[in-house]
Amino acid sequence: MIRIILVDDHALVREGVGRLLEAQRDMRIIGSFGEGRTAIRFAASNEPDVAVIDIAMPHESGIDLARQLREASPDTHLLVLSMHANPEYVHQALLADALGYVVKDSAGSVLVEAVRAVHAGQRFLSDSLDHKALQRHLRSSEREDPLSRLSARERQVLRHTVEGRTIVETAKRLGLSPKSVETYRSR
Repeated sequence: MIRIILVDDHALVREGVGRLLEAQRDMRIIGSFGEGRTAIRFAASNEPDVAVIDIAMPHESGIDLARQLREASPDTHLLVLSMHANPEYVHQALLADALGYVVKDSAGSVLVEAVRAVHAGQRFLSDSLDHKALQRHLRSSEREDPLSRLSARERQVLRHTVEGRTIVETAKRLGLSPKSVETYRSR
């Protein structure tokens, strides 16, 4: 039995994907989450086989979520389910240790196939992705990703800064002191 968690900020998507996967004899949804923190805590204690995650979450980066899920539950295989087919999104997901990437406009059977492949430790990329563009992108960005050197917290502070939030606003949202936010920004 493949034990799966779903992480997507849209309840309707989670419900639909959950029903699709639960209809398979070899799959069971053990958790469904609209945000990352709860999903990470759940994954750490329940160690799902596969996590199906959205890459575009409103209050957090799906890429950061993927990295944190891998840290919390190293044996959980990651499958990104996203509306974005841009090679940069796919590349970032792969850098975050996702084994699979499925575009949301794919058929349900593609997602089912992807879950099985990822569970078996195999790479799975939607046919609807532009594989040639992805290969060109991967070749052109073989150098190290500068963001990979940042800690998860530094990436959070960077994201809030890029979104135009002040130090005080960022501190409140992340539950930090303004001085800590300043330190993270300076790094």
